[in-house]
Amino acid sequence: MTRTGGYSIIELVVTLVVMGIVASIAIPGFSRWLPDYRLKAAATELYSNLQLAKMGAVRDNIEWALFFSPNFQLYQIKTGGPDGDYSTAADNTLEKTIWLSDYSAGAAYVAYGAGSATDTIPSSGSAPTDFVTFPSDEIVFSPRGMADSEGYVYLQNNKNVTYAVGSLTTGHILMRKWTGAAWE
Repeated sequence: MTRTGGYSIIELVVTLVVMGIVASIAIPGFSRWLPDYRLKAAATELYSNLQLAKMGAVRDNIEWALFFSPNFQLYQIKTGGPDGDYSTAADNTLEKTIWLSDYSAGAAYVAYGAGSATDTIPSSGSAPTDFVTFPSDEIVFSPRGMADSEGYVYLQNNKNVTYAVGSLTTGHILMRKWTGAAWE
């Protein structure tokens, strides 16, 4: 008789044991890395949404705005009517709602906050107390791509890592990370 191809039970058990050892080493490292990854993803999406609003305002020749709601852990992107009034539903269109809880899982969370940051942008020498520094918690981009005000939004995770995403009145959008001593 000739031997047919296949695996013995011993080979299968050894393979499973090796895979279990590799998984037991990798999972703790992955769980330490995941909160930082989620925070960076949230900050990057906020940066992208600020760019979206700026470019949408230029493209559509109407104002676009982001409205931040720290109490509800969300922000919204809206387009304005020709008069730029966002006070009535007839004058604006909700483009998108972003919930910060979408970046959270279990004990890992992303929220408005300053984490371990001990200085504001621009530097004031004290920790941020207002996590959205845009006036009235909103920023409006004009059809020329300019912002009505400058400010930052501070995001943190459960490890007290902090990102700040903001805009200058020129429409220049910035994203910075707190290194423990300064904003980079």
